Amino acid sequence: MIVIEYIWIAVQGLIGYNLVFPVILLLIYGLRNTFGISDKKAGLEKLPDYGIIVTAYEQTHQLPAVVSSLLELNYSDYHIYVVADKCDITNLHFNSDKVSLLRPEKVLGSNTRSHFYAIRNFIRPHSHLTIIDSDNLTDPEYLNELNVYFNRGFQAVQGVREAKNLDSTYACLDAARDIYYHFYDGKILFGAGSSATLAGSGMAFTTALYEECLGHLDVTGAGFDKVLQDGIVSRKYRIAFAENAVVYDEKTSGTDQLVNQRARWINTWFKYFALGFKILFKGVTGLNWNQILFGLVLLRPPLFIFLLLSGLFLVINLILAPWVALLWFIAMTVFVAGFYISLVRSKTDPRIYNSLVNIPKFIAFQVLALLKARKANQISVATRHGQEVKQK
Repeated sequence: MIVIEYIWIAVQGLIGYNLVFPVILLLIYGLRNTFGISDKKAGLEKLPDYGIIVTAYEQTHQLPAVVSSLLELNYSDYHIYVVADKCDITNLHFNSDKVSLLRPEKVLGSNTRSHFYAIRNFIRPHSHLTIIDSDNLTDPEYLNELNVYFNRGFQAVQGVREAKNLDSTYACLDAARDIYYHFYDGKILFGAGSSATLAGSGMAFTTALYEECLGHLDVTGAGFDKVLQDGIVSRKYRIAFAENAVVYDEKTSGTDQLVNQRARWINTWFKYFALGFKILFKGVTGLNWNQILFGLVLLRPPLFIFLLLSGLFLVINLILAPWVALLWFIAMTVFVAGFYISLVRSKTDPRIYNSLVNIPKFIAFQVLALLKARKANQISVATRHGQEVKQK
């Protein structure tokens, strides 16, 4: 019985710390700012020459808007590579010498394969590359804002993916989730001395680092960003967070789209979360603060999972140990306060606040996604946007 009690306490502790961990990061961030602890600074010899890689799979209808947005960048040294994997490009034309349209002869079916296909077809040896999704739009200052951090000596930078659409309750809730993660897993985690987590697009690297981390691997399915961030942080590099390097990302608008997307994301977490143990162990044994914090973040379950488990443990302890239930209530209150802080301290549209009453429904669909997670990569290679979906 004693062993079971210890296991019960340990499980609760492992779940419960996730509720307060973001606020702990916020305190560390504040202390570093108070004591003026800054990051290293080292100027670049010259401005980066970017290879901008846009990957598309089966769908091309949004590519003209993406490329048009990129051609409006307030920057000169870049070239755009559109990799149209398994796409009909008959009517796809770009009237600019800054764009290369690439159509692989064989289906690649992988983000990283598309990235390296573009790299092998670079028209010149670009010093840096940035990855853009086929539904993204970019702010004109995107590359200049990335350069702020490359100029400070960083070799990997994650920008911000702001909502391009808030046309449904689910899109607003999806945007709220992104704001939370950008704030804590981006701005605050980086500001606390660790690395921002990668978001799959709106991110940039020196070409040499990207090839070093992924050039020897063949990553298929969702989650290449998880493998990439492991490769970067394991090599003791930090991933900077550029809060003003903005790409506009299309949010999930319908329930089918939401469930399928989240099923792939959940599948990815179960597939790669153990990388957190490796990074945490390296951090502890090597006394590397970046790796310690980053490893802890990677071990955190998806948001809805630890929230549901926290609610379950609270209810159980109302029966078994009311004083422990009080601790759970306090921890959940701390989490809610931390979530609210992330919205208040970010540029949050009023529609997002109005959508928060639907969080229980949003969580319910993610539970459904959890049930489909095992076969998630068989559902679809990429999220389908701009199509008819079930709305609110």
